[in-house]
Amino acid sequence: MKRLRKVTIEWTPVFAYAIGLIATDGSLSKDGRHLNFTSKDLVLVELFRKCLGLNNKIGRKARGGEEDKKYFQIQFGDKNFYEFLLSLGLTPAKSKTLGPLSIPAPYFADFLRGCIDGDGSIGTHSHPESQHLQLRVRLHSASKNFLVWVKLEVARQVDISGGWIDSYESMFVLAYGKSDSIKLLNYMYYPKAESYLHRKYIKAKPFLRVWPNW
Repeated sequence: MKRLRKVTIEWTPVFAYAIGLIATDGSLSKDGRHLNFTSKDLVLVELFRKCLGLNNKIGRKARGGEEDKKYFQIQFGDKNFYEFLLSLGLTPAKSKTLGPLSIPAPYFADFLRGCIDGDGSIGTHSHPESQHLQLRVRLHSASKNFLVWVKLEVARQVDISGGWIDSYESMFVLAYGKSDSIKLLNYMYYPKAESYLHRKYIKAKPFLRVWPNW
């Protein structure tokens, strides 16, 4: 019987961005076919659906024994896409076992932008003494191995030697200081970048094209 293909498997900037979202906020069912993407942000779920060309309905769900269905989700079945994700290094119940992924170098910026939109942050605050504007780009994960890999890839592709990984409770966070964050934002939001969460782009915008090498 011919398999139903819902997702076109072809590396493009938009496709790589969606893979970044899956790596952070997506999950693979143990049945070998179904996938789920969940977020508190309806706009992000709609963007994910658009990136993969899906027409499945967006539903609501609760988490962690809560009754309030405050999360949005999209579920779909596509065995070919599922097997493709396995070939990249993704697995069911990946949260604590996620490690290096096979992402083509030309699309790593888009993948990373998807990761930051899925489970990262772009934060600013004023230094308590100098009042100078501070900037932090952070990526959260339950898997330290995944963050170690991301940090190594960033070092290779963006010439950033800084960054550190902290732990809190059962989570880890990869963080970058101001100068490295500026480099990273310019790398992720390159001039013709497609697909991004607008509210995070607005935070990044003041720092774009201001680094001397850009």
